[in-house]
Amino acid sequence: MANDHLMNTYPRLPVAFVKGEGVWLWDDKDHLYLDALSGIGVCALGHAHPALARALAEQAGTLLHTSNLYRIPLQERLAERLCDLADMDRAFFCNSGAEAVEAAIKLARLYGHRRDISEPAIVVMENAFHGRTLATLSATGNRKVQAGFEPLVKGFIRAPFDDIEALHTIAEHTPNVVAVLLEPIQGEAGIRVPSPGYLRAVREICDRQGWLFMADEIQTGLGRTGKWFAYQHEGVTPDVITVAKALGNGMPIGACLARGPAAEVFTPGSHATTFGGNPLACRAALAVLDVLEGEGLVEQAATLGERLRAGLQEALGESPLVEEIRGRGLMLGIVLHRPCPDLVRRALDHRLLVSLQAERVIRLLPPLVLGEEEAYQLMTILETVIREYEAA
Repeated sequence: MANDHLMNTYPRLPVAFVKGEGVWLWDDKDHLYLDALSGIGVCALGHAHPALARALAEQAGTLLHTSNLYRIPLQERLAERLCDLADMDRAFFCNSGAEAVEAAIKLARLYGHRRDISEPAIVVMENAFHGRTLATLSATGNRKVQAGFEPLVKGFIRAPFDDIEALHTIAEHTPNVVAVLLEPIQGEAGIRVPSPGYLRAVREICDRQGWLFMADEIQTGLGRTGKWFAYQHEGVTPDVITVAKALGNGMPIGACLARGPAAEVFTPGSHATTFGGNPLACRAALAVLDVLEGEGLVEQAATLGERLRAGLQEALGESPLVEEIRGRGLMLGIVLHRPCPDLVRRALDHRLLVSLQAERVIRLLPPLVLGEEEAYQLMTILETVIREYEAA
């Protein structure tokens, strides 16, 4: 089917999927694919999970939307569950990760203005990715995705990721900073894991300076790294976190969570959404949390992810094409020595779905329902693809 009526925003691969089950997808020619990307980290429960399908069907037959002019009991239940898991106090629900980060940016600016800072600034990281709205694009550290959309939103100060001395320098010389926004593990930049102690040091600087520590957990959160949230690996707690992606397993929903003084910044009229937190989206998210907890998928991501990383290291560690295998849980990156632009297409030819980040990092984000046998298949196919690339 021609796509003449679609705006030309994606270089789409030549495949169309029509059915899914667990970690598997079928295309319109009935070919079977192993999904190691989860819709870009979204389908943590895999495809067509029966508990989620039931919840969506039941809620669709009951109530879809009423607006936030009224109480939404499912939203209240979801807020309580998420805040308990994340050690937060309050939640604002929206429709996407970019909207969740927008909410965090607005919250930080309002926090600054209420402290009589007329031009509040937020420290963001080089190579970060926070979204494609104008504000989140401005916070993103990638000139390639920013180019052509100037003038960008002001009020962001960029620092190198995993460089605590750079934050100390900013603290000494920039009096109008109100927050630090970062990804606990940089995803789009190629699965960049910070040094041990980095997040704790960021927390200490924020406490000393009176800044908000804001963690973008959109890709890392909800079990992906083997903890409910990636910051929990260092035993620290941010003031604000953003979540989306896996929260609805494909049903659009995002959230901005906050604790302490940050949780009291928004008041009626300061921020709003039409669709955010509607009954259908919240019912989906509650079903996702039930399955993640009930099936022990967070713990499974930790154990299976480590075995998968070790298996990839054993199979590919001596490859002349592979520089490093890094990541946490089921968020893994295979760093290549050189750009391999057609590697994703080669993997597709072998019925495996992956993505390539920063031109030379194979990103693996398989569903958290991945099993041992499927993990072995993933490793086997990847080894075949990389060996073929070596020989080309």
